[in-house]
Amino acid sequence: MSGIYIHIPFCKKACHYCNFHFSTQTKYIDEFTAALLIEIELQQKYLVGKIETLYLGGGTPSLLNKAALQSIINKIKDSFDLSKEIELTLEANPDDLSANQAEAWLELGVNRLSIGVQSFQSHSLAWMNRAHSVEQAHEAIVNAKAAGFSNISADLIYGTPQLSDQDLTEDLQILLDYGIPHISCYALTVEEKTALYSMIQKKTLQQVDTEQQARQFGLIAQTLDEAGWEHYEISNFSKPNCRSKHNSNYWNGIPYLGLGPAAHSYNIHSRQWNVANNQLYFQSIKNKTVPFEVETLATATQFNEYMMISLRQMEGFSLDKIKKRFGEKYEAHVASIAASFEQKKQLEKTAKGYALTKEAKFFADGIASDFFWMNP
Repeated sequence: MSGIYIHIPFCKKACHYCNFHFSTQTKYIDEFTAALLIEIELQQKYLVGKIETLYLGGGTPSLLNKAALQSIINKIKDSFDLSKEIELTLEANPDDLSANQAEAWLELGVNRLSIGVQSFQSHSLAWMNRAHSVEQAHEAIVNAKAAGFSNISADLIYGTPQLSDQDLTEDLQILLDYGIPHISCYALTVEEKTALYSMIQKKTLQQVDTEQQARQFGLIAQTLDEAGWEHYEISNFSKPNCRSKHNSNYWNGIPYLGLGPAAHSYNIHSRQWNVANNQLYFQSIKNKTVPFEVETLATATQFNEYMMISLRQMEGFSLDKIKKRFGEKYEAHVASIAASFEQKKQLEKTAKGYALTKEAKFFADGIASDFFWMNP
């Protein structure tokens, strides 16, 4: 089984914190769609076997009209062997999610929506420069459920200067009351080349408070744990049996194909990424060439990535898998380091390896880096 990700590189406006590749020049959507259909044909041999998941992300996929989405989905169906139980996700901004749109997406075969709520607090939405209102966030969920969507995920951003613990608790309770089965919670990060970074550098906005972020991360984890949810990945929470199949496959090292400008692909042995420039992408595709760079993944790189993504998941890493895939020296390397983290109560033993304790999850990436294999 494999997955396909399609990057739709357009947005109505730029959120202050976003460092993903996108353009507000929506007049190029038709040109993009035409190029994407060609790229799908050019890349149809990249994956082997059935496609289990298809994910339309961005950017803002909900900006595309029904005809454009229909052409893309039809081309994918014609070019790949799709599973009958495929998970087909579309990311949607609340201001695009009308009752008619929700029904149209369902007719196209979309069976999972990821809604970019980010917050139900008007001051937080304004601070982030989001395009939608609190009222539209509520309406979006109501419209999705009324249309017949049951597999719905909502994004929240925490750790913003304007967001109090009480605000965050209210946001979580709203989603629980709606019966949403999946929530992705992301800590505000300050990335270079974003408006947020520039404003902090100019001191027109205050720096991120890491203590606040750690506290709010704990609040989220506790609230959803008490509600019976699984904290199955550092930023992702779900009701039992409601995990994102597509993202879970990423974290479990399943091959995937990325289509569109800036999209990444992975086939275990190498990773490649398309040019992050719409016009260069259009020009290259017109010449029947996919504009990408590729990196062959050395064993040490594969191991480091395995440790990073494993420690972000509730199941942790498997010593048996490390031994079989990377060899005994890697297994011994991990076992020796794990012992010290176990003593510090940051790791706990599982049936096959170790997983992070609840207290250590906020520091997952830092802990993972201590396991990295630095020798070539």
